[in-house]
Amino acid sequence: MDRSRPVYTVVERILRPLFMFVYRVKITGREHVPESGPCVLAANHVSVLDGFFLGIAVTRQVRFMAKAELHRVPVVKQILEGAGAFPVERGADAGRAVAAAVKLLEQGAVVGVFPEGTSLPDEKRGYKRGAARLALATGAPLIPVALVGTHLTLEPRTHRVRLPRVRIVIGEPLRVDRQEPTEAAATELTARLQRAIETLRDQG
Repeated sequence: MDRSRPVYTVVERILRPLFMFVYRVKITGREHVPESGPCVLAANHVSVLDGFFLGIAVTRQVRFMAKAELHRVPVVKQILEGAGAFPVERGADAGRAVAAAVKLLEQGAVVGVFPEGTSLPDEKRGYKRGAARLALATGAPLIPVALVGTHLTLEPRTHRVRLPRVRIVIGEPLRVDRQEPTEAAATELTARLQRAIETLRDQG
């Protein structure tokens, strides 16, 4: 997406400093994200605000998958597009979502993925293989990211906003050669990714 677009400028100039200030965000490991070229950022997912936190973790724009129905609401659509989201039909062929992300990576983009799927702060879930498949299919480095403290940003029952201190820890890239993303290869890489994120989270 063209960073000169007005909506993205608003996101960059307003939302980033706002989140950094309000949540006293501390980011470590930014040097692990390449200044150019494709990469996949994969993070744990415990809050509905995680997309915004992952978006401010790096200085490059991060592209995300977002439910297509959200893009049908005019104001929400502008915010999502400005934040780098691209629409994916829920329940549709997952292959189309992967193909869209692969295309972005081939164009040199940063793609953000939450391997745990939906956000559930108090429930341990297995990691899905999507992030690993993207890295294998394109040869893009897979970068683990731990979001620490974001589970406290909303009160579980009332969904009232809270203001905890948030830490974002970016780990060293898991590098792979471009290859057929077989189930075995994706499973092995996903296990490596999960261990890396959990280690970063414990350090954070």
